[in-house]
Amino acid sequence: MKKLAILGSTGSIGVNTLDIIERFRDKYEIVALSAGSNIQLLKEQIAKFKPKVVSVLNEPLANRLKEELDPLDIEILYGIEGTNRVATLSEVDMVVSAIVGAAGLIPSVSAIKARKNIALANKETLVMAGKIVMKEAKENGVTIFPIDSEHSAVFQSLLGHQKKDVKRIILTASGGPFLNCSREELANVTIQEALNHPVWEMGKKITIDSASLMNKGLEVIEARWLFDIPYEKIDVHIHPQSIVHSMVEYIDGSVVAQMGLPDMRGPISYALAYPERLPTELPSLNLLEIDKLTFELPDEKRFPALRLAYRAVEEGGTMPAVLNAANEIAVEAFLNNKIGFTGIPHIIKQTMNSYKVKEINTIQDALEADSWARMKAKMLI
Repeated sequence: MKKLAILGSTGSIGVNTLDIIERFRDKYEIVALSAGSNIQLLKEQIAKFKPKVVSVLNEPLANRLKEELDPLDIEILYGIEGTNRVATLSEVDMVVSAIVGAAGLIPSVSAIKARKNIALANKETLVMAGKIVMKEAKENGVTIFPIDSEHSAVFQSLLGHQKKDVKRIILTASGGPFLNCSREELANVTIQEALNHPVWEMGKKITIDSASLMNKGLEVIEARWLFDIPYEKIDVHIHPQSIVHSMVEYIDGSVVAQMGLPDMRGPISYALAYPERLPTELPSLNLLEIDKLTFELPDEKRFPALRLAYRAVEEGGTMPAVLNAANEIAVEAFLNNKIGFTGIPHIIKQTMNSYKVKEINTIQDALEADSWARMKAKMLI
C-alpha cells in the first residue's frame, strides 16, 4: 500500500486526488494533509481519510481546528513549518504537491531532500528553481511524476523513446474564454468573465492564468526542466477542444500524442499508479461525437504573457522567478479590481524590465528574486 501526503488538499487538484484515493482504498493510505484556510472542507477530509498529521495556514486556524475536532487524535500543525513536516514524514512514500503558486516551492524541495517521490502539480517549483530542483531530485534518487495534463501527456508520449530523437515538444492550450476577443474587448473583460473557463474547472489563480495564456508560458518553463529539453524545442498550439493534451515530434517525422477527455483525474491517477494504470471508470473518449479537432498558433499580440514567459526562460537565471512573482501579484490585483485584465502582462513586463538577472545557485536566490519582484509589482500597481 502506497502512503501519501497531499500538499494543498482542499484545492482542485487535492480534491480530485482524494476522489481517486477514495475509490482505491486498498492501494493508498492518506498519512498527512496540508491545507490553507478552508477548515470546513479539511474537517470533512479528516473525517473520511483519518490522516495522522494535518497542517493549516496559521496558528489561529490550527487552534480553531483543534477546538472543532473531537476527539482530538491527530497532530495539528501550521505555517511553513507544518507544511514541511507533512512533506517529510518518514512513513510517507509519495508527496502530492498541489499548493498553488510560489508557496509550493519550499515544501516540494523539502520532500525531495527527504527522498520522497513527487506527484507534481505545482508548476512554480520548476519555474522558479528548475535547475536546482531537478539536481536535488537526481542526487536523492527521487522521481517527479507530472500531474499537469500537458506534462503528463508529454511524459507518456516520451515513454519507449530516446531523448536524442526528440525534435520538439508541442504543448496544447485551450485558449481560455477570450480566444476570439479583440485587444479592445480584452481591456474591458470582467472578473467573472475571466473566471468562466470553457473547458476546465480550476482554482481562481490558475483560471486567470489560463485566460491570459500565462499558464501555458509557465508550463513551457516547467517542461524545459522536467524533460531537460531546450526551450527553443517547445512550441505551443491552441487546441480549443482540449482532447489532445500534448504531443512529441520525433526526428523521423513521427508525432506521438496523448488524448483523453479533459478530466484531471486521468493524469493524477497515472502519477499515483505509475507504471500501472487505474480503472478510473471515466467516460470513454468518443471522437465521432467530437467531430473535429482544431489547432492554431497563439496570438502573442493579444496574449503577450506567453512571449514574456519565453523571454524569462531565455534570459534564464532568476528571471523566471521574477516573472512568476510579478504574475501572482498582478493576478491578485486583477481579482481585487485594482487593474484591468490587460494590466496583468503590463505589470509583469514592467517588473521584468526593471530587474537585472542574477545567476541561480541556491533556492535562496530564487526566493530573493521572488521577494524583490513582489515588492516591485506592488509599487507599479
